[in-house]
Amino acid sequence: MTNPIEQFRGAIESAGLHPPEVVQPDGKLHRFATSGRPSDDAGWYVFHNDGIPAGVFGDWRTGTTGTWRADIGRRLSREEEAAHQARINRMRREREAEEARRQSEARATAARIWREAGAAQDDHPYLARKEVKAHGLRVHEGALVVPVRDGEILNSLQFIAPDGRKRFLAGAHVSGCYFSIGTPKETICIAEGYATAATIHETTGHAVAVAFNAGNLLPVAQTLRTKFPELRLILCSDDDAYTPGNPGLSKAREAARAVGAWLAVPAFGENRPPDASDFND
Repeated sequence: MTNPIEQFRGAIESAGLHPPEVVQPDGKLHRFATSGRPSDDAGWYVFHNDGIPAGVFGDWRTGTTGTWRADIGRRLSREEEAAHQARINRMRREREAEEARRQSEARATAARIWREAGAAQDDHPYLARKEVKAHGLRVHEGALVVPVRDGEILNSLQFIAPDGRKRFLAGAHVSGCYFSIGTPKETICIAEGYATAATIHETTGHAVAVAFNAGNLLPVAQTLRTKFPELRLILCSDDDAYTPGNPGLSKAREAARAVGAWLAVPAFGENRPPDASDFND
């Protein structure tokens, strides 16, 4: 059997995550940077190297999870299978407890920052450059603050620096959460970023939900379809034509098909700028 730790790292990489350089085989919960950036601790794993090596892993930011067990060259006995499953269940319970703790801390931090933040003005450098308005945003230490809500619950915040850099509170639950601009009437649009959503609202008058990233388009679309079953939903995709797989368009198309929504794609014509990808561009 090859090195179990390297096999475990390979399983993490196969799930689309950047594996940790060092794996601790102590059966405890550890965090790591799934993106490879030192400041990122969204990844987690629990790994046992005794008996039949096994582990679980995931990414709190995306919701990705996975399990791995070493191939010992034969089928497990009934007792071994039961022991393995009990170990996996215990590791999952540890992960769920840690996830709940992180999310609770993130909600408390989000509430405090949102309460202390001042109202954003339309002349904020980022808004001025994007030529959109503030629509209820706030400002904290120079960065725009966008609330990330699950219904009435403030789960997290997105911070947008004057130069456009974006980040979320660590450990927060984001899947299915969104920020709404405008009041829903007959139509609700769903877009990835704030500037794109603000552009669509200011141009059409439609209510728009900010999903924050392509991977969250489907969860947000499902949430809104359940909440507003009679309204028309329009997925306003990014067109990441120069990114492999075009995630903006492919994820928007997937979400539209899943909930019976319309799909709108930005058209740039023959003289498309190389950095153009969304309706704000």
